Amino acid sequence: MEFGLFVQGYVPESRRRTDPEAEHHALVEETEYVIQADRSGFKYVWASEHHFLDEYSHLSANDVFLGYLAHATERIHLGSGIFNPLPQVNHPVKVAEKVAMLDHLSGGRFEFGSGRGAGSHEILGFLPGVTDMNATKEIWEETIAEFPKMWLQDEYQGFTGKHWSLPPRKVLPKPYGAAHPAMWYAAGSPPSYAMAGRKGLGVLGFSIQKVSDMEWALDSYKNAVKEAEPVGGFVNDNVMVTSTAICAETHAKAVEIALGGGLNYLQSLLFRYHDTFPRPDGIPQWPELLPEYTEEIIELLIAEELMICGDPDEVFRQCKRWEQAGADQLSFGLPIGIGYEDTMNTIKLIGEHVIPKIDTDPVHRTTRFRQAVTR
Repeated sequence: MEFGLFVQGYVPESRRRTDPEAEHHALVEETEYVIQADRSGFKYVWASEHHFLDEYSHLSANDVFLGYLAHATERIHLGSGIFNPLPQVNHPVKVAEKVAMLDHLSGGRFEFGSGRGAGSHEILGFLPGVTDMNATKEIWEETIAEFPKMWLQDEYQGFTGKHWSLPPRKVLPKPYGAAHPAMWYAAGSPPSYAMAGRKGLGVLGFSIQKVSDMEWALDSYKNAVKEAEPVGGFVNDNVMVTSTAICAETHAKAVEIALGGGLNYLQSLLFRYHDTFPRPDGIPQWPELLPEYTEEIIELLIAEELMICGDPDEVFRQCKRWEQAGADQLSFGLPIGIGYEDTMNTIKLIGEHVIPKIDTDPVHRTTRFRQAVTR
């Protein structure tokens, strides 16, 4: 199992009340987390693209963010988690150009994750008047298979569809080296996992909350990917999952850090904006918040495998559970309201005590898939 980091530009109001430059500090700190993750042996970083989601995510121009990191890092693969390819948000040709440019600047380390946006607040900003959020599925489906053609055809043959069109044109630059960057899809339900598998796309499993969720995800995806008819140049047989992670020198210290992280507020914001996600029982309607987490709640979350938290040995065992369940990649959602020093310490401790024991292959999984293709 490989390891990654997920960043999103989290700028809660509580931070803004005490720091007039909170947004700037949060975004710059996240670049520093990625640079440290690169040094600590993490293989991937995923940077969000969200729009209009105050507090929850201020990382909107993730192509710019990842372009900076292409120069600032050496080994870590840089992923869009996601680029939104709906033409009303980002014209597909411009997405293809950005992907290829980042592939060059990173020396072949770019990973292309796509998706359809996060909930009605974001989607309706670009598609006013839409009454069914599933309408974005048709637009994404129309678009996704065109990217490999733009990259691999000397002159792109052009496209005429329901939602966008383009006459034949040379789409430049072409990706760096053989084939093109690995393609991923941000999936949130069993049908989405199966659809991604059939198209040969890796899955960004932001919806999986605990280890037991892996069963339906893997069944849906792995059965479908066996019969994949890939939209790209190769099958990216890959399931990435995310989890909160806090690692400290002792269990008591890790729980103390978790208690100060305002995790209830982040979770409340998630369901405020991701209103297309199934809402579990007990999740209140915004602006009502989940109650603040107590030590007992933190211990329960750990026991229920809903978060990774503890000393290095405990975190190692918790990560092994994800590996045993079949995850191909485990990415940690950082930062989550945790302070800078504690976040950096988590990255360093996981890099020193966990990753070397689990991810013993120096080559990225997606690099192997891509290198098997010649152009």
